[in-house]
Amino acid sequence: MPDFDVKLTRRAVRRGLFRTASVVLAVLLALALAATVGSSLVQTRGDREQRMTDVLGTAFKLYNPAYQVVVGACCATTPASMSFEVTAAPLRAATGPWAGGGAYTISQDLFGRVGRLPLGHTAGTRLSLALFDVGGALAPKDEVRKVLARLPDGLNALAVVEFAAPLAPDALKGFLEAYDTCADKVVYERRTSALPITWGTGTWDRGELAEGKEGCGVELGNLREWTGLLREHDDANLRRFDLSLDRLRTAARDGLAYAYVADLVAIEKLRRILEDPRVRTVRLADVAFDLDRP
Repeated sequence: MPDFDVKLTRRAVRRGLFRTASVVLAVLLALALAATVGSSLVQTRGDREQRMTDVLGTAFKLYNPAYQVVVGACCATTPASMSFEVTAAPLRAATGPWAGGGAYTISQDLFGRVGRLPLGHTAGTRLSLALFDVGGALAPKDEVRKVLARLPDGLNALAVVEFAAPLAPDALKGFLEAYDTCADKVVYERRTSALPITWGTGTWDRGELAEGKEGCGVELGNLREWTGLLREHDDANLRRFDLSLDRLRTAARDGLAYAYVADLVAIEKLRRILEDPRVRTVRLADVAFDLDRP
């Protein structure tokens, strides 16, 4: 037997510990990489990325009808979730969104459940409140008439025009043509004290556009096409956006316009619209001068 060498023994022990630690770290790294890549592949299989933005991105726009919302590219993944970003800024009269819009993340877990949502009924802009009030007793015609009388004719307004009785698609088209005006969004249900289903051009980024055939700014066919994509298992997530399959399908099927949002309409024209017997009231959300008009 050779003599016991303490130095050689210590070196051997250190080499053994280093090899063991290296193997363990390599195995852990491989497992983490496999979990990350594997989870990403599972979550993005098939058309899940496209469907996530189709359903959740569009639902977020319906959840925030008083905002200009842009859906970003999908998707960022972690071992436990998949997400995409949206930017949102409150709508203004004629001049577009407010400066300083925020970025928000929409995410779902491995089981497809949506996480906590920003904005929605807590946003509380004047346009949100005007949509909340559709069907309510606030802003009777007499009061609105007095407010409009105090404003300059050429001032641009952001307003919700509410009908006395809901208009069928052809009647809505005729109304808009009669006043040579456009609908930024159309309200397809009466849901006083809550946000109604409100749909406009660009609410769904895909699908066929009507290009004015249904009335300027009206995209009922686009709403119907998007609603046709929805499945029963989407209902749980839609309810997180204060929506439901039943309400969406009813609104798309009936196509009745209870109100519409006008974002580029002169005060002088709003006065004439207010006097139309088909109009119940007009709810002002914002006014602005067009600084580019002489």
